[in-house]
Amino acid sequence: MRRKELHIKQAELAETLEISNNHMSSIENGRQKPSLDTFIRLCDCLNVTPDYLLLGSMHAYNLPQDILDKLRLCSQEDIILARDFIELLVKRNRKKHITDSPISF
Repeated sequence: MRRKELHIKQAELAETLEISNNHMSSIENGRQKPSLDTFIRLCDCLNVTPDYLLLGSMHAYNLPQDILDKLRLCSQEDIILARDFIELLVKRNRKKHITDSPISF
């Protein structure tokens, strides 16, 4: 959960959003839906895009908003370079995962 990743207490987030802690809890547990205004402020507070909260890991673009904002300032050449760098990280992590995994028969 993004709030916990950012080490924000539920009560603190509720206060920032100017809603009750009970309402915040209900939103997090899916018992209530936030108003559009609250949803937008929630995205801002958690520094994520709306699709991140709506779709979570199901969506390919669930990057924190600051990364997306910075990528929008890059040239196409810079974006290609960033993509290539990310591919290198993925390959390194796959290789590490394979070497770290115990072999079982």
